[in-house]
Amino acid sequence: MSDSIFIGGGGETQNEAQTLLLNRANRHGLIAGATGTGKTVTLQILAQGFSDAGVPVFCADVKGDLSGISQAGSATHKLHEALHKRAGKIGLEPYDYYSAPTVFWDVYGEQGHPVRTTISEMGPVLLSRLMELNETQEGVLTIAFEYADNNNLLLLDLKDLRKLLIHLSEIRAEIGRVYGNVSPASIGAIQRRLLVLEREGADKFFGEPALKLSDLLRTDLNGKGYVNLLDSTKLINSPRLYCTFLLWLLSELFEELPEVGDPDKPKLVFFFDEAHLLFDSAPKALLSKIEQVVKLIRSKGVGVFFVTQNPRDIPDSVLAQLGNRVQHALRAYTPAERKAVKAAAESFRENDQFDTEEVITDLGVGEALVSTLDRKGVPTVVARTLIRPPSSRLGPATDAEREAVKSASPVGAQYDEAIDRESAYEILLEREEEAAEAAEREAERLEKEKERERKEKERSSSRRRRSTRQSPGEAALKSGLRTLANEVTRYLVRGILGGRRR
Repeated sequence: MSDSIFIGGGGETQNEAQTLLLNRANRHGLIAGATGTGKTVTLQILAQGFSDAGVPVFCADVKGDLSGISQAGSATHKLHEALHKRAGKIGLEPYDYYSAPTVFWDVYGEQGHPVRTTISEMGPVLLSRLMELNETQEGVLTIAFEYADNNNLLLLDLKDLRKLLIHLSEIRAEIGRVYGNVSPASIGAIQRRLLVLEREGADKFFGEPALKLSDLLRTDLNGKGYVNLLDSTKLINSPRLYCTFLLWLLSELFEELPEVGDPDKPKLVFFFDEAHLLFDSAPKALLSKIEQVVKLIRSKGVGVFFVTQNPRDIPDSVLAQLGNRVQHALRAYTPAERKAVKAAAESFRENDQFDTEEVITDLGVGEALVSTLDRKGVPTVVARTLIRPPSSRLGPATDAEREAVKSASPVGAQYDEAIDRESAYEILLEREEEAAEAAEREAERLEKEKERERKEKERSSSRRRRSTRQSPGEAALKSGLRTLANEVTRYLVRGILGGRRR
């Protein structure tokens, strides 16, 4: 098996072949050029080259064209003769058509197997970036994650986080004493951003089963690396979710993979298409995180290739880490564009056979300036290169072909069905129900206690009323005594008066 990937050649002698050494591929790379100059084809031939060498690949398919890598090229293709003519011109012998083993992925689960991660795995920093939170709101989100960790509350999906924020709002006085102030305004702002994420489809991205990184590191039975193709034709319309997901994936690879130094070939190669989206309006803290990951992940055996229209889309601190470069044509119609061309030309090791700055604007479609790292890790002299034609199909796979690839996928059964196990939402909802039941029982107890007190008062009042009334016997006795007293009185009176009459 070859220790390099054939990129292209100048067409005059075999010695002019431009290759990418596999043991230098983890020093990262750049594929740049204006729209329509051939960046996607370069990405395709590099991805298939890594696959042939037994290196798994992960790349985003922004336009849908890369899906053709899952299908062999064909002699019936309209460019068949031109492709073979170029292959002969650059010394690519033999030139055969064949496909690369492919796994289709899709955050929305429509054009590939669903890609999911959990809220906990994403973490408060990247989630804050995704929701465009300010510093105060990010602090509240960090408190929420800390509280969840300390109380064994799993944060798996958006409803878990939303329920947790409601809970924190209800106990914010207690939270303030332990973790810091949590204002209703900040919680409200986060809740609104969660609603926006949900409308963009992020509710399908967060959940289980979460993506296992080991499933991105597969090889097929022939020893070829799988090309993991993330369909991004819809995802790219949510650029913040797109780039946050890819950055999360890089961060997870950095955290989980062991140190391997400089291996004979990478363990995984990661292509970041439309790379400028990652850096647009990124805060300083996030840029530092990206720079750190790009610097250190090479020691984990991971190569990262940024694909963008112009090298200036990438910060200098990151651009300095990209040792392997393929520069397609740039256009220079304005002073700013001419300045960008000059900067791109100066980033190459000069070739005394041509003016690099002039050539950049003169390159044709499928032609590029190439400079890769040699065996000593030194950039080679820049060479004007005809990029080799791909062995897989130029153009997208059909829906039927995509479905056939999906049905034969080694990972489909693991991810196609969502799982919703007990997490923060269910736990907090159960606690609320228990608290409501306890409150209802307490209310019933108090009501019964009040009822007992009311009845006791009624009985006491009744006893007092009965103690002031005469019984029938008492009334008869008193009536008899009154009658006797009256008779005695009348007798005495008559006696006295009668005596007086006598």
